[in-house]
Amino acid sequence: MQKINSNHLLKVDGLSVSFVTRNGIARAVEDISFTVDRGKTTAIIGESGSGKSVSCYSLLGLIPTPPGKIDSGSAIFDGQDLLRLSDERLRSIRGRRISMIFQDPMTCLNPFMTIGKQLAEPLICHQRLRRGQARDLSIELLREVGIREPEVTIDCFPHEFSGGMRQRVMIAMALINEPELLIADEPTTALDVTIQAQMLSLITELQNKRDLGVIFISHDLSVVSDFADDVIVMQKGRIVESGDRSSILGSPTHPYTKKLLSAIPRGGKAVSSVRGDDPLVQVKNLNTWFSSARYRTPIRAVSNVSFSILPGEVVGLVGESGSGKSTLGRSIVQLIKPTSGSVKFADLELTKLSNSSMKHQRRFMQIIFQDPFASLNPRMTVFDTLAEPMHLHKIVENKDVTSAVFKIMNDVGLTRSSVRKYPHEFSGGQRQRIAIGRALAVRPKFIVADEPVSALDVTIQSQVLTLIQELIDEYGLTMLFISHDLSVIRKISDRILIMHKGSIVEEGSSSKIFEHPENDYTRALIDAIPGRKLQVS
Repeated sequence: MQKINSNHLLKVDGLSVSFVTRNGIARAVEDISFTVDRGKTTAIIGESGSGKSVSCYSLLGLIPTPPGKIDSGSAIFDGQDLLRLSDERLRSIRGRRISMIFQDPMTCLNPFMTIGKQLAEPLICHQRLRRGQARDLSIELLREVGIREPEVTIDCFPHEFSGGMRQRVMIAMALINEPELLIADEPTTALDVTIQAQMLSLITELQNKRDLGVIFISHDLSVVSDFADDVIVMQKGRIVESGDRSSILGSPTHPYTKKLLSAIPRGGKAVSSVRGDDPLVQVKNLNTWFSSARYRTPIRAVSNVSFSILPGEVVGLVGESGSGKSTLGRSIVQLIKPTSGSVKFADLELTKLSNSSMKHQRRFMQIIFQDPFASLNPRMTVFDTLAEPMHLHKIVENKDVTSAVFKIMNDVGLTRSSVRKYPHEFSGGQRQRIAIGRALAVRPKFIVADEPVSALDVTIQSQVLTLIQELIDEYGLTMLFISHDLSVIRKISDRILIMHKGSIVEEGSSSKIFEHPENDYTRALIDAIPGRKLQVS
């Protein structure tokens, strides 16, 4: 039992949560206790499935009941037990005094409402502001969280924003009523390092200004190492270690905590995988522009970009959300038609190919998307997902498809017993392995990997990065690896490109970029890497 402290904003004691499943009762959270103080940040760390999100969702009545059930415990906030409040009373607190930033903004934002209307809703509901006043406050907060031209973008819909911009909108929505307690569930997972630093700085600024208590849920110890006051480590529904930040990060005692720390990417790539001198991919003066009714001039997503990739080389492409890196990757494999410029693959000019010719060429060029749950067909089993491209491109004879599928599954670390399962039956890391396997199924020479590990736990991320490196060596792959995480890029890349506002502003080896950056933007990216002391090689 914890000591009573008048400074405690929230005191959780003996919380246990379970879910009814077809396999029986699943204990999601077991007898956890912790406190959050005014003006302080309590970080809850753990892998996916550790119970960290469920424990916080329970406080606000956000777990579905049934199948979820709060078995025991209390959560005292301002003298009231949140676990025993009526729905009406809880609604008056939720969003006004206690606010939450959710991990996946695309599933939390209403696709049929403009960003402005969604931001105004909590102001109108809780503060009874007029729509004009709510709009003005919304514009100001959008500007504060880093949304460019908020007077225009406030009338956009969620699908018109990048993933990072949508997350900024979610943060703005949570902060707009200036709550007393903020629960942030992986709020910076999809953000690039500079915006991540800005968001954390913004939360810290508001925290200091209003004596705000923060629960920060994350799988990444390097992120919380810079600002958390206390750290709670959860594994399989239980708290395995807790204490102040310096003791947890400096002298961890539990093996699981040590495992999380060891999974943080450190240092550069050990051995180069380059296997030739003549470029396999050549990009020259590439432009990809988009027209928009809201803007008088075209949006120059990719502007006059030129570079090449050697056989066997892994080139890392780094940039903030909206810098054009994903558009560049998709332009190379012709999923987006460039406005002008040249893309050559093994001396074949891709921009001149017909759709049917390009379809054949994709046998040699594949892409791994950021979100495997969105890119995998929910109605196709693992077998069908891996077999389809083999049939389409006639990679193997029909009688050999099953053995070829099992070979791919073995290569990406999936068990044969899961061959008839569907995407929703897998974890995020396993789904990403399926996506990697699908790309490998046609035995490509070149892969664009678009943020393939950004949403994964650090331990799963480490496993997938190791897997990718092993597959590069085994299959002789050439890769453009896109990420906003410089630590990840440094770990896997032979060479790094820095992209800013549609252009390549710096290029060089991993050691040159990190040790002797020339561009101010590159230096800003490196300075914004979280937990740099933890990542010293």
